[in-house]
Amino acid sequence: MFGSILGMLVIGAIAGWLAGKIVEGRGFGVLGNIVVGVVGALVAGLLLPRIGFGMGGGTLVTIIQSAFGAVILLVLIQLIKKA
Repeated sequence: MFGSILGMLVIGAIAGWLAGKIVEGRGFGVLGNIVVGVVGALVAGLLLPRIGFGMGGGTLVTIIQSAFGAVILLVLIQLIKKA
């Protein structure tokens, strides 16, 4: 259990960092990036299968999927902040 939580945090941190680099350098620090990455993974996990982009397993696929969800989340946060 501890290993899976630690793995989720590491993947979330990587995904959040990648998303921060993709979306005009917008990041929220280490803890914020972990949160954005983990929430992004949940967003991508819900959205991608519904639109027909279900991906297989594996660490790299999980990081890519989480980063994609985190990018979506960061763009939404930017839109909300501008409004």
